[in-house]
Amino acid sequence: MQKPLEFEKPIQELEEELSALEKKARDQDLDLSGEMSALRAKLEETRKRIYADLTPWQRVQIARHTNRPFLIDYLSKTFDEFCELHGDRVVGDDRAMPGGFARIGEHRCVVIGHQKGRDTKENLARNFGSAHPEGYRKALRLMQMGDRFGLPIVALIDTPGAFPGIGAEERNIAESIARNLREMMALRVPVVAVVLGEGGSGGALGIGIANRVLMMENAYYSVISPEGCAAILWKHRSHAPEAAEAMKLSAPDLKELDLIDGVVKEPEGGAHHDHDASAEGLRTALVAQLDELSKMSGDELRDDRYRKFRNFGVWQGDELAG
Repeated sequence: MQKPLEFEKPIQELEEELSALEKKARDQDLDLSGEMSALRAKLEETRKRIYADLTPWQRVQIARHTNRPFLIDYLSKTFDEFCELHGDRVVGDDRAMPGGFARIGEHRCVVIGHQKGRDTKENLARNFGSAHPEGYRKALRLMQMGDRFGLPIVALIDTPGAFPGIGAEERNIAESIARNLREMMALRVPVVAVVLGEGGSGGALGIGIANRVLMMENAYYSVISPEGCAAILWKHRSHAPEAAEAMKLSAPDLKELDLIDGVVKEPEGGAHHDHDASAEGLRTALVAQLDELSKMSGDELRDDRYRKFRNFGVWQGDELAG
């Protein structure tokens, strides 16, 4: 097991114990098959127990795992013939928001999304997955190109949020995201968004106005991070687990609230344990959605998307009446 999370420590301990027992059997030519069989059974039982009852905070930790597959991983494993396009035609290129043409199944499509890094150097190059205004403008340029050529759009979301720096504010990050929200509503091609890991605030929603919104099983989607919520409500980041529970930010909770359309199953323990299986699961889910949406006309797709987001929220009681 690579880089176990805190709640995965019991699994790691059993795996190390099993490995030591297997080594002892080999080195000393002993028959320890009974002991090893019992330990394997205990390991499997522990693994199933832990992963079957994950808390929202534990899912957040999995969503942020550095070995989790990122956009570039999915582009090579889920899609074919990806051709990256660059630049927003205003300021420059944003490496935190790659995008281009690709093929998935029988569908030619436009793919856009956030890209994080696995080490400090790559994270600096990718700005930790937090896009600048030019990233959102590039995404909109590619989406409108897809709309012009009748190509469906796939948006893969994985960001803690849009970049909040002074430069981004000077180049109007709020306007670039707001423009995306408006223009995505008017697209006349199928749009499918998938939250791969982190889905943070407007940075996520800026490419998330879709006919169908899916989430990987251990992703989260929220207006603010659990740490940010805890700092506001409890005055300390240490209350992040309680915040995650209260915010209903995990895929199962959001599906129950009808805020997303589906949950893409991950390998046991999370996508970071098996990139290939995760990519295949995503491919299957995306192809199914694109097959369904491709039967709709441009007007139907636009109206369907508009109704979807207008129907969010419930008015309860007359507390504000008068």
